[in-house]
Amino acid sequence: MSVPDPKPIIVALDYAAETPALALVEQLDPRHCRLKVGKELFTRCGPAFVETLHQRGFEVFLDLKFHDIPNTVAAACAAAADLGVWMVNIHVSGGLRMMEAARARLSGLDNPPLLIGVTVLTSFDAQDLAAIGCAGDPRERVVTLARLAARAGLAGVVCSPLEAALVRAELGADCVLVTPGVRPLGAAVDDQKRVMTPARALAAGADYLVIGRPITQAPDPGAALLDIEQSLQGL
Repeated sequence: MSVPDPKPIIVALDYAAETPALALVEQLDPRHCRLKVGKELFTRCGPAFVETLHQRGFEVFLDLKFHDIPNTVAAACAAAADLGVWMVNIHVSGGLRMMEAARARLSGLDNPPLLIGVTVLTSFDAQDLAAIGCAGDPRERVVTLARLAARAGLAGVVCSPLEAALVRAELGADCVLVTPGVRPLGAAVDDQKRVMTPARALAAGADYLVIGRPITQAPDPGAALLDIEQSLQGL
């Protein structure tokens, strides 16, 4: 991504029901953020919830991390595109043919969503990777998967902010980097293991910062969002 996006914050709507999610959305301004809808909320509320967010002016990152046989994932990505989402993601570990099938299905659309590959989840450390037969430094695995995503023609990848500089150096300026595991100074890391502050993540090469609880559980979510945005000025 050669030109920085003036709206890099993606707020994660990690809720179990529509009512509290929309209560949070009412406190946010679509001029200052995009929204991420993940597995639980989408499973409970369905496509209609995405449409509700669109009606309120928000662009949506549909975070369902598709991982299946190539045709199934390609069809799922096409269904996401039909919803008008801004970004959708798939697991790079699904392999080259799966990623190429998804990219090919979206490439013929007039306004396709950004197709992003998930590398290594930010809840994983070296011990977790070793337990599933992927021994070694998580950073090395992230770079390996990022190369494969680039070979498949994906727009970019999801990685922890700790790997952002490595991936940026490997793939160059045009690769879109989405980084969860972003926590302001003093915030709890919760179930994340590879984390960084928003300003440091952007400085390391991230394009988009996925931030959940530091905003959604703040006493004033709108103010928390603007505080984080302010911390990024001048980077």
